[in-house]
Amino acid sequence: MSKLHNRKYLEERRKALRNKSTSAEATLWISLQRKQLRGRKFRRQHSIDNYIVDFYCASENLIIELDGAVHLGLAQQNYDEERTRLLEDLGYKIVRFENKLVFESLEGVLEEIGSYFID
Repeated sequence: MSKLHNRKYLEERRKALRNKSTSAEATLWISLQRKQLRGRKFRRQHSIDNYIVDFYCASENLIIELDGAVHLGLAQQNYDEERTRLLEDLGYKIVRFENKLVFESLEGVLEEIGSYFID
C-alpha cells in the first residue's frame, strides 16, 4: 500500500470535490442519499487509501465511479485501470458508469448498482 496523504489534505480535497460536483454526480446523489436505494447508506467523495471515490457503500464494500470526458484519454484510462486494480486488491467492488448514462437511464443505473448488493 502506498504512503497515505495527509489527512487534512484529503479532507480539503473531498470538500472541494463535493462543492463542485458534476451534474451527473449531483443527479445520482439525489437517488443515493438518505438510504434511498434499498436502505443502503452511501457516502460521496469518500477517501480510501490515497484515493477519493465518487460514491461508497460500506455495507456492500461497493465503490461507484462516474466517468466524464476526461476519462476518455489514454493516460486517464491507464490510471483508472491501475486504481481499480489496487482497490479491488483491497477487497472493494467497483462499478463505473459514463456520466451520460445517469441522464439517459437513471433507473437502469440504480438497478445495476442494486445488483451488487448482497441480500
